[in-house]
Amino acid sequence: MARGDSKGVSDRQAGLLRALPAVEELLEMPELAGAIDELGRGLVVDSARAVVERLRAGILAGEDVSEDALAPAAMAPLVEEAARAALAPSLTPLVNATGVVVHTNLGRSVLAPEAMAAVERVSGAYSNLEYDLAAGKRGSRHDHITDIIVSLTGAGNALVVNNNAAAVLLALYTFAAGKEVIVSRGELIEIGGSFRIPDIMASSSAKLVEVGTTNKTKLADYEKAITDETAMLLLVHSSNYKIVGFTAEVPIADLVKLGHERGLMVVHDLGSGVLVEGMAALSDEPSVFDSLAAGADIVTFSGDKLLGGPQAGIVVGKDEHIRAMKAHPMARALRVDKMTLAALQATLALYLRPEEAIARIPTLRMLDEGAGSLMARAGALGTALMAAAGDAASFAVEEDVSKVGGGALPLVELPTAVCAISPKGISVDELAARLRDTDPIVIGRIHRERLLLDARTILPGQEAGVVAAVKTALG
Repeated sequence: MARGDSKGVSDRQAGLLRALPAVEELLEMPELAGAIDELGRGLVVDSARAVVERLRAGILAGEDVSEDALAPAAMAPLVEEAARAALAPSLTPLVNATGVVVHTNLGRSVLAPEAMAAVERVSGAYSNLEYDLAAGKRGSRHDHITDIIVSLTGAGNALVVNNNAAAVLLALYTFAAGKEVIVSRGELIEIGGSFRIPDIMASSSAKLVEVGTTNKTKLADYEKAITDETAMLLLVHSSNYKIVGFTAEVPIADLVKLGHERGLMVVHDLGSGVLVEGMAALSDEPSVFDSLAAGADIVTFSGDKLLGGPQAGIVVGKDEHIRAMKAHPMARALRVDKMTLAALQATLALYLRPEEAIARIPTLRMLDEGAGSLMARAGALGTALMAAAGDAASFAVEEDVSKVGGGALPLVELPTAVCAISPKGISVDELAARLRDTDPIVIGRIHRERLLLDARTILPGQEAGVVAAVKTALG
């Protein structure tokens, strides 16, 4: 292959490209025999191709590649490393030291021990997911979760789908396909991943009717917009933002009164959803109980936000409406599996004793932890860090604020305590990058050229791992 004359390729590059071994030559190396036996020939072949192409691209890009690096014996370890990396799980646990309790990017809620045990119990064996043990015939997966949700909320019936967006979508499909749905302009929210309420509407074939203005919507706006084609009044809780100042919105009770007078469904999309009363951190968030008490026909909320359970969309409301949603063909496409049902059931069981729920469900415990406890934990962490890596950085324990996260309560700041790290010899960005490659991985937040580790979201028992990771990252 004469590459010296090719446009943009030097004689040296052409020589290196000729030196690249063929994939079959690599596979014949004795060093890869064990990997082929253990991992399978197909995976090793794909990895060999990837390594060859990576080196080829590096040569063409002008990288400093030596001929020795292209020897089959030198490339064989790279091939095995690539093959093993392909099998390594990419989803990994880490330490959330950001102070954002319901952190969407970091997996939202941490499950309670009872929920984790329930998942393990049903996932390692067959189960009665859709089998009625008493009757000895096929049953419904909904039966495992309906009673406890009804008991907790007082709703007529309940349904669980795979997330809250799915819950809203199913309600629209069931009751408003091809019909008009009236929503306030101030509630046409966008949630994570650019997923918007108008897009959900369009997917269901419901026709969006906007009323009011961005900052003010009145009951009369809804009333004027109702036509013979209207099927639903939809109230969407703006959980991830707040409009302040000259504002007005219609209470759910008033919307229910209007809707029922005109024979319309009233659906309340709560988003996060609150099932525990009396917690100061959640006092500004509307509860499921309030929406049901106001007479909403359907109320939807998430399982993995303020509830503190697995990802799920929970639907509660009047029995006839929930039955219609369960019978809709789309319900099968949106249903949850046995592991979600087990985790959710175990989480909800803790709510039967509210004090135990706050103590046992990590999300609620973190939201409820007081400033004194947090300062003590941050102080202990700071002392341990100074002892382990005092020469490589300066450490300070300070008061700060945490966030609820998960698109809930955007204006609420929770008093907290942080350990602030000012590294020496490296930038704070470099320290943060190194901590993303330690064991355990530690994710903090950067503020004013310091890395803050928030005690609120560091789980009990993780402190020693944080100290070891920071010591390693500081070098």
